[in-house]
Amino acid sequence: SKALLHSSEIYAHIPALAEMGIAAGSVSLDLAAMMGHKDKTVDELTKGIAFLFKKNKVTPISGTAKITAPGTVQVALNEGGDTTLTAANIVVATGSEPAGLPGIEIDEERIVSSTGALSLPEVPKQLLVVGGGVIGLELGSVWARLGSEVTVVEFLDHIVPGADSDVRKEFQRALKKQGIGFRLSTKVTGIEKTGSGLKITVEPADGGAAEELSADVALIAIGRRPYTAGLGLEDIGVQMERGMIVTDSHYQTNISGIFAIGDVIAGPMLAHKAEDEGVAVAELLAGQSGHVNYDAIPSVVYTAPEVAWVGKTEDELKAENIEYRAGKAPFAANARAKAAGETAGFVKILADAKTDRILGVHIIGPDAGNMISEATLAMEFGGAAEDLARTCHAHPTLAETIKEAALAVDKRTLNC
Repeated sequence: SKALLHSSEIYAHIPALAEMGIAAGSVSLDLAAMMGHKDKTVDELTKGIAFLFKKNKVTPISGTAKITAPGTVQVALNEGGDTTLTAANIVVATGSEPAGLPGIEIDEERIVSSTGALSLPEVPKQLLVVGGGVIGLELGSVWARLGSEVTVVEFLDHIVPGADSDVRKEFQRALKKQGIGFRLSTKVTGIEKTGSGLKITVEPADGGAAEELSADVALIAIGRRPYTAGLGLEDIGVQMERGMIVTDSHYQTNISGIFAIGDVIAGPMLAHKAEDEGVAVAELLAGQSGHVNYDAIPSVVYTAPEVAWVGKTEDELKAENIEYRAGKAPFAANARAKAAGETAGFVKILADAKTDRILGVHIIGPDAGNMISEATLAMEFGGAAEDLARTCHAHPTLAETIKEAALAVDKRTLNC
């Protein structure tokens, strides 16, 4: 998806180059070539994993696995036949799959999951996205940039659950300017295929009169669910909760020798969170002290503008009765952002009112996904807002906005 996000953003940005004195002339879309770039990127990354397996002497076995007993895994090989593997420890890391809507069949042609939305053969005239979370907004942005009329239907009264409320509001305004429509507090109750497209039935989330919408393609993006079915976990007594595997602080299940990490356990379904858990469980199995700091796991929405955050939101701090101070700095006051013509958005830092320790950082604006790493590092080391404020930042850089927001926590900004 990131390859398509990057390509489509460049395509959509070309008309704005005229303001910078760059006359691009007539620009056309070659969707097949764009998809080819995406496929090539995925293939290279897949081959990279295969190389790492070989480099680290890891033997890959392609097949469908089932844990038949502690320490025993039976595999139906893709090439045919079966094999049984034994090990002192087993780590379940099977990831997740797109969640579906009851009564609605995903055919990956007109009613698609995120998988199908990455491979549409043509730009749909109308795309209806069910779900206003990260996946729906990223893929909706791709097709909106390429010319589709996109409408997002979200059950909640806001988009991007988990993001700070100030960021959500700014983000929705930015997406509306890009032509994406929103139907919040609305649920989809049915999708019917017609000769010309799709007929989608919606109604208010809290009840009310039904309404019909039309679209060429519907993307079901209401979230993901752990991929745990058929692994034999319940058969051997592994404790489960709503499809997720229950583990202790060392990632071990209630069955000795069986561990789990990533999307199959509690927490955000993020690749970097799963990677850190994989490292931690490997360290623990090797007798070392593996640990993941769940207060410092960043989240990113790779749209334009980008959205990124780490730590607590203001709503969460209020709910937990934690006293805090907030500092906010706009990209409109940043020299690098002005030069690039990307001045929308801001950085907001939340710090403990007594200790000044950073509790959360929220960014909406250019390159937010890269900028959040500085904030994550500061939080990992228990840093204070003053630590960021007193750190020299190169000029002109977008990251100076982080420094300004840190200064704003103590009401002593320099440039805004």
